[in-house]
Amino acid sequence: MSFSEAEVQSARGAWEKIYVDAEDNGTTVLVRMFTEHPDTKSYFTHFKGMDSAEEMKQSDQVRGHGKKVFTAINDMVQHLDNSEAFLGIVNPLGKKHATQLKIDPKNFRIICDIILQLMEEKFGGDCKASFEKVTNEICTHLNNVYKEAAAPAQRGTSSSL
Repeated sequence: MSFSEAEVQSARGAWEKIYVDAEDNGTTVLVRMFTEHPDTKSYFTHFKGMDSAEEMKQSDQVRGHGKKVFTAINDMVQHLDNSEAFLGIVNPLGKKHATQLKIDPKNFRIICDIILQLMEEKFGGDCKASFEKVTNEICTHLNNVYKEAAAPAQRGTSSSL
């Protein structure tokens, strides 16, 4: 991970704008993900019965999970200048999503792209541009952790002739 001091400050400034309203913005991101990519809802058994965007926006469970996602990203953003601390947050999160939750890693990119869209809509292209490298780092590291976590399982299922 290599962020210059200027990139760190710019990314943190962009993130602060959207994180100020973490619950509402996190909810917006999840509702968009569930409506634009309905297959993502299958990972959340307690969200499956919610069909309308309005119903999802009002759900305490969706709102709570949206805030949880934003809080995790906020923790990462606070450690952009410390690779060890950043990875200390990303690695367990990636491992949990790979091994326990069995989330398709393509969904990391989906949610990051929606966050970037929302940033651009609310605060303009400069805000989005300031945060793109962060989302790329998050997705790259989550995908790497996912591959590492899945590798032992794949080695264990291979048969020799």
